[in-house]
Amino acid sequence: MPQIVLRNITKRFTKFVAVDNLDLTINDGEFITLLGPSGCGKTTTLRMIAGLETPTEGEILIDSQVVFSATKGINVPPNKRDVGFLFQNYALWPHMTVYQNIAFGLENLKWSKSDIASRVAELLALLKIEQFSKRYPSELSGGQQQRVAIARTLAPKPKVLFLDEPLSNLDAKLRLEMRTELKRLHLDTKSTFVYVTHDQLEAMTMSTRVCLMKNGLLQQYDPPLTVYNRPINLFVADFVGNPTMNFISAKATGKGSSILLEAESFKASMTTSQAPELKDAEVVIGIRPEYVCISDEPTGKAHAVIYSNMPSGMETTIRLQLGKTMLTSVIFRGVDYPVDKKVGFSFIGSDILLFDKKSERTIASGSLQLI
Repeated sequence: MPQIVLRNITKRFTKFVAVDNLDLTINDGEFITLLGPSGCGKTTTLRMIAGLETPTEGEILIDSQVVFSATKGINVPPNKRDVGFLFQNYALWPHMTVYQNIAFGLENLKWSKSDIASRVAELLALLKIEQFSKRYPSELSGGQQQRVAIARTLAPKPKVLFLDEPLSNLDAKLRLEMRTELKRLHLDTKSTFVYVTHDQLEAMTMSTRVCLMKNGLLQQYDPPLTVYNRPINLFVADFVGNPTMNFISAKATGKGSSILLEAESFKASMTTSQAPELKDAEVVIGIRPEYVCISDEPTGKAHAVIYSNMPSGMETTIRLQLGKTMLTSVIFRGVDYPVDKKVGFSFIGSDILLFDKKSERTIASGSLQLI
């Protein structure tokens, strides 16, 4: 299995910089998700690795072989890079059966009939579509068509499988099912997957590492739970998580293990181990909704009013009004608080974050106690 290395990759379209000086290493057998909002450069990055776009600057290596180098004048065509590409629209041949669609690429590669039959049978079994081998794409559901497209892409045994938002055309229930299938397929094939999406839930649930981009720049490249619990800056913290993180502007004073925070609607003490020295510093407190705990009875200054209550069965999302501050809380059970009810609240856990307001970088994490 190959390692993919991108060195100082830049892609310009006239004056627009789609990808800006990107360094990235994708190890053997990883499931990497390129994540970010529309226009961040994730699809362009995928297409440059595959050879469908030509970088302006930099170097790309696949399995220690240089497939692109701006300085050396190397640009290996896509069909020589030994990669598979699964497009958003699947691009199945409508006049061919499932079997013929999967076999088509192998026939072009001059495989023998017996080897083609063996490989197609193997993929039909792997993707649980044996019963559809004689059907045409128009006779299949969206999920079945996607399985056929994956089988066709895997047929020549590519070193790397690229997937560009392959679930975006499916309904919500089928997307959930196919996320499970793709994650299992990655384990079964032991292939390297590089996956593009703007859906942070897809990235969180399937990836071994997430590459989060913004305006062509790499923001963070870490395992999903690291990105969630230890975001490197405000953009990452805001983009990952649903409901989104609570952000509260405050002034901070202190250093080391104890920081006094003064927000518009409350004062709190933060216990941490890595904070720099702060003196009336402008900061942003970041609190995940699951760390906002609600109690039925208000206590002291720790009280707020229920602004809205949205139970969904398994969990309930609650908006709290605390003076001029709005907080989102998630309770992992079905509860139905009346609107305008006064309740108590507190902040739990040790993963509450502190961001520098000017640079937007994360400067500390710890626990928060209202005072």
